[in-house]
Amino acid sequence: MESEDVTTADGSRDGTEDAHREHDANRGHDANREHDANRGHDANRDRDGNRDRIVAAAARLLSEAGPDAVSTRAVSSAAGVQPPTIYRLFGDKQGLLDAVVAHGFTEYLSSKTAEEPTEDPVEDLRAGWDLHIGLGLANPALYSLMYGGHRPGVSSPASVAAFEMLARLIRRIAEAGRLAIPEERAAALVHAAGCGTTLTLIATPEDRRDPELSRTAREAAIAAITTDAPAAAESGPVAAAVTLRAALPRTDALTASERGLLREWLDRIADPAH
Repeated sequence: MESEDVTTADGSRDGTEDAHREHDANRGHDANREHDANRGHDANRDRDGNRDRIVAAAARLLSEAGPDAVSTRAVSSAAGVQPPTIYRLFGDKQGLLDAVVAHGFTEYLSSKTAEEPTEDPVEDLRAGWDLHIGLGLANPALYSLMYGGHRPGVSSPASVAAFEMLARLIRRIAEAGRLAIPEERAAALVHAAGCGTTLTLIATPEDRRDPELSRTAREAAIAAITTDAPAAAESGPVAAAVTLRAALPRTDALTASERGLLREWLDRIADPAH
């Protein structure tokens, strides 16, 4: 049944037509808002889809032909996007390479079975070393970008994440009383030995690689930073200072300034030459 305009005694219309107009207007505004919201969601999905597609294309080019193949033109063509899209999402080529390395590093770690830490942190360090070497040999171009493709003094985000994993392993060794030198030096030494070994193996033709090189370097690095028994059982102050220094953040018996002073003293005991 159609609605009719009703005229009151004074000649004015009642509110029915105005109400209908207001309802239609509100419905139009709601539709516009919903359209804008959907368009925003679509844009986000498109942006995420473009990013994933670009990273995948760049990773494929990197794996097939090395870093020189990862040009903006080649990646945009392989991903089916315009070059400005790459700059908008990644800033520049280095930003794209960082994203590719981070993606590859995450994918490699997720492909490995997650293992709970054992009761022996030194054995866990051995496992971490082998994982590191495996990453490099399975993904030589990716690894070379991670550790050799940046400006001096600048690390890729993925290499920083890898070093943080190593530092946590070293901290556990220190807390167990088996670290013979300061944590920072131990982490730097293992990092340098692991990177050097991996890059050496990558640069060596596969049929000429020494199968014992990694194990020998690993054991030499571990021997240089650890003790055979918990430091608490030893009489020397150096290992004891290293152990206490590692556990210091877990105590709340001291104020921040007191912890800082004690840390300075323990640093001097742990590393007299420094």
